[in-house]
Amino acid sequence: MSNSTTPVAASPWHFAALIGGNVALACGPWLVRLADTGPVSAGFWRLALALPFLFLFARIGGEKFSGISRRSLLVVLAGGVFFGLDIASWHVGIGDTRLANAVLFGNSGSVILMVWGFVMIRRLPAGKEWLAIVAALAGSTILLGRSLELSTANLVGDLFCLLAGLLYAGYLLILQDARKQLGSWSLLALAGLGSTPVLLGVALALGEPVWPTDWTPVVILAFSSQIVGQGLLVYALRLFPPLVIGIGLLTQPAVAALIGWLAFGELLVPLDMLGIVLVASALVLARITAPKAVPRPRVNPV
Repeated sequence: MSNSTTPVAASPWHFAALIGGNVALACGPWLVRLADTGPVSAGFWRLALALPFLFLFARIGGEKFSGISRRSLLVVLAGGVFFGLDIASWHVGIGDTRLANAVLFGNSGSVILMVWGFVMIRRLPAGKEWLAIVAALAGSTILLGRSLELSTANLVGDLFCLLAGLLYAGYLLILQDARKQLGSWSLLALAGLGSTPVLLGVALALGEPVWPTDWTPVVILAFSSQIVGQGLLVYALRLFPPLVIGIGLLTQPAVAALIGWLAFGELLVPLDMLGIVLVASALVLARITAPKAVPRPRVNPV
């Protein structure tokens, strides 16, 4: 069997699954905008509709819940709270910024985890690590500045998406021990139990419409993001090294930018593209150089 650093067993099907999973996740923001519920309510349905399938896939895969301790269960549920807040913040941001920005900043947990790792091991970055941090800061500054030029609402949308990346990093840190004990499907299912009530509570607190009149966008969102997207990545990621995973991640902002242009007329000028390239490069470098003190993000929330 191949491990995560020797992709000798990977086939073209696995690579297609890696790209397909990222493409499916990149369509999520488009579907959030199409939903006639509120954005946080769309996140609730994304998880609630997918939850039975996640438990089913865990069962089919032979992943058992009986051996998990009460403490571990509470930790996973607490991680699910962070994941729910991550989705809520990200979905709010999607409505106020460009889709490419939303996807990039929503995935910023990779860089945040890398920086946190340096804090934990008490050393300064070196070499490519500094390059990743500088690229992330420079690219983010460009994109945030461009959003501010468009409107303050766009800047607020970017900040909500950045907050989502921070919350996702917290989610991964909380679950780093549980990830060693549980399979991928069972972890996603149990975390979803902690996430769905959080999303419903936030949606109700914001006064959002929760029950859709057109179920198509939220059903496709649950299927494409939480089942197809996550499922293809669970299938493929274990066979690829961090460099290939990071490069595969670049599919997401590219697809999001294309959808933003075709569906919403979100035109990107050369300065936007420079910012996207810098942030995307930082995400790839962060996956390659992440300190061992923190977990590598294996499945993206978006």
